[in-house]
Amino acid sequence: MSSQFDVNSETRGILEEKAKRRAVLREQFLKAKTDPFQHASGHGGTVFDPAMLRYQALKVSGFEYFKTTPKNVIYGLAFMVMPMTLYGYFLHKTRSEQEAKYRRGEVAYKDRRFKFI
Repeated sequence: MSSQFDVNSETRGILEEKAKRRAVLREQFLKAKTDPFQHASGHGGTVFDPAMLRYQALKVSGFEYFKTTPKNVIYGLAFMVMPMTLYGYFLHKTRSEQEAKYRRGEVAYKDRRFKFI
């Protein structure tokens, strides 16, 4: 019987290789981060990470390369426009119904909500 966590030798080798690479990169990062002479080199106490630089450049210039697709439009409508529209509709509906009850005298003044506002 093999469980779902059993890994074959090929997968185990890949995982061990990744762990070794991660350990080497971690050591390089800690060495660069704790270098006492780093300020003399002009870096100012930060470790230069090219991946972070690319990410920041994407955030600055990403809008210039944005392309409108049907998927983008559907997401925009589904997650931005529809919730606000539905919330506004239900809010208007419930408040209009409540106001109509107040005007017809179905609700006593002492039982009204927001009577002090």
